[in-house]
Amino acid sequence: MVDVILLSKAGREVAQRLMDEMPELRLHAHKVADLGSQGAVFESLLQLVADIFIESSGIIFIGPCGAIVRAIAPHLKGKLCDPTVVVVDVKARYAISLVGAHEGGGNDLALSVSNIINAEPVVTTTSEAVKSLIVGVGCRRGSTRDSIMAAVDLALSRIRAEISDVRILATVDIKKDEQGLKEAAAQLKVPLRFISSDEIRESFFNFDITPLAKDRVHLPAVAEPAALLGGRRTRLILQKIKLDGVTVAIAKENSL
Repeated sequence: MVDVILLSKAGREVAQRLMDEMPELRLHAHKVADLGSQGAVFESLLQLVADIFIESSGIIFIGPCGAIVRAIAPHLKGKLCDPTVVVVDVKARYAISLVGAHEGGGNDLALSVSNIINAEPVVTTTSEAVKSLIVGVGCRRGSTRDSIMAAVDLALSRIRAEISDVRILATVDIKKDEQGLKEAAAQLKVPLRFISSDEIRESFFNFDITPLAKDRVHLPAVAEPAALLGGRRTRLILQKIKLDGVTVAIAKENSL
């Protein structure tokens, strides 16, 4: 069971969006959140965490990191047995993988949450942080897993990189129902991030306009802006290439 803990009224919209997309979540709302009949009401965060920490497989907190760290600290036993913990701020800017990043699936949960609320997933595990490539993918409706993987492989070969160098596959949110994309990401073992259409339209990044994308999905492009927006401090290192209805571009994240 994955629990959502809402600490204040300010995060109600975030909680509602999560519950709409993931109705299997179990919601707990502090009494000041005033959620009416939705979820279970609690008064003490410390007591609630003590009650559910052992039985929960994952906890999504909506509130300030400091209060959450203090609440979970007495219950942490080890990375192999602690539940996954993800923290989301009330403005839905960030989804932070705080506990159980690899072993508990915290990184995956943070990405799932970020895809729902259009937040930046924050992953600090070293094995992920050293990966610096963001692969942007656009595809024709109904593109297969194999066609997408072939296009990604071709793009990586152009820059002499490997799939192990890729941190994220990124595409636009209107592709959330593309089964081929999901299957390709799963097969490649790379997280799939969905960038909002509005973020692409409003982006100041310099990328090639794609007439087909403008005509069909009312976007200036997909692969290049998705690659650039899928990470931090990015620059395009491979402009879009096309293979069998799949478009791929690659951006690289730069260190400070």
